[in-house]
Amino acid sequence: MFENLSLKLERAIKTLKGQGKITEINVAETVKEIRRALLDADVSFKIAKEFTGTLKDKALGQNVLTSISPGQLMTKIVYDEMVELLGGSKSEINIKGSPAIILIAGLQGSGKTTFTGKLAHHLKSKGRSPYLVACDVYRPAAIEQIKVLGELVGVPVYAELDNKNPKQIATNGIKQAKILSHDVVIIDTAGRLSIDEDMMTEIAEIKKAVNPSETLFVVDSMTGQDAVNTAKAFNDRLDFDGVVLTKLDGDTRGGAALSIKSVVNKPIKFVSTGEKPDALDIFYPDRMASRILGMGDIVSLVEKAQLNYDQEESERLEKRLRKNEFNFDDFLKQINQIKKMGNLKDLMGMIPGVGKAMKDVDISDDSFKHIEAMIQSMTMFERQNPDRIDGSRRKRIAAGSGTNITEVNKLMKQFEDMRKMIKSMNKMRPMKK
Repeated sequence: MFENLSLKLERAIKTLKGQGKITEINVAETVKEIRRALLDADVSFKIAKEFTGTLKDKALGQNVLTSISPGQLMTKIVYDEMVELLGGSKSEINIKGSPAIILIAGLQGSGKTTFTGKLAHHLKSKGRSPYLVACDVYRPAAIEQIKVLGELVGVPVYAELDNKNPKQIATNGIKQAKILSHDVVIIDTAGRLSIDEDMMTEIAEIKKAVNPSETLFVVDSMTGQDAVNTAKAFNDRLDFDGVVLTKLDGDTRGGAALSIKSVVNKPIKFVSTGEKPDALDIFYPDRMASRILGMGDIVSLVEKAQLNYDQEESERLEKRLRKNEFNFDDFLKQINQIKKMGNLKDLMGMIPGVGKAMKDVDISDDSFKHIEAMIQSMTMFERQNPDRIDGSRRKRIAAGSGTNITEVNKLMKQFEDMRKMIKSMNKMRPMKK
């Protein structure tokens, strides 16, 4: 996420490192590099110029304390201004009414329908009772797609296969939601390949008919300034309440995220980073700025861990660790816990300093598959007694998992190193939660 931008900003700020003080000359050089990094990230020239102009003014007005280097000071100034550029503070989704109505709009291919399913999953996890209404009557298989998503997240879907009037479908869906006592209705509307008058008229009529408490515009962050221009066109007609950025896990340069708030003056409310139902995050400007500047995002990482935290399992594992009884069954459970937290490379990027180190490392979501295959090829006895896995057993495990003896030996060594580390920790001091 924003890897190239992060790297270029770090290089720009390095210009001030080693300097004894902030001067007009070294600030000008740093600001020039920051502006170039923003333009390369597809931020509009106007916004990049205004942003760096503010940086320059603030930097030249600062006195460097003896305990703070010019580079550290500039990092703080860039961070503060980037938080403001991204929206300043978190903006909550507005859920009012009985039922609350959320209207989803966007171009075709932006990830709109997928986001609709994710939002339903998100609201359901917060104790809400969402109801999906399928109003895309044009795209082939659109209704089928939202039905599949609804089934996946356990949320019912209202659809009318023979009705081609999306405004009528939307109002009928709301009536049905009231009958079934759902407290949130999420309306998925049709997208187009490009902005056109018919599309704008249709979505405006739906909004007028249903009077939503929240209208969200979904944009593909990989389209950069095109996403910003599309958002402006929709906002001029719809006056939506917030933006959703999708595909942030793709090869995105960051221009849309950094520009959109300034252009439409509407907050980014959610970011989407994958296809899974739980791959949706509330947008925090301060956390995103921290990640862009390579400072990590420990708060979000902890929150993800807490969402998948099993206290009973954790206490059971702690007791086993104290007794040095950690085995392959425990190892497999820990892998599954990590996988539930989301994209592995994205998680690594939340750890301060790790994002840069992982820049050129390709970490697939399938990274654990061969390890899981090897553990699952073990018998119950072998999983619970790793020390009894001899050469012949290793050959059988390799054959059964589709790997080779070298990979099995590597896994055994890594596992043994882990057990040694746990044992030494137990000797040093009692384990704490």
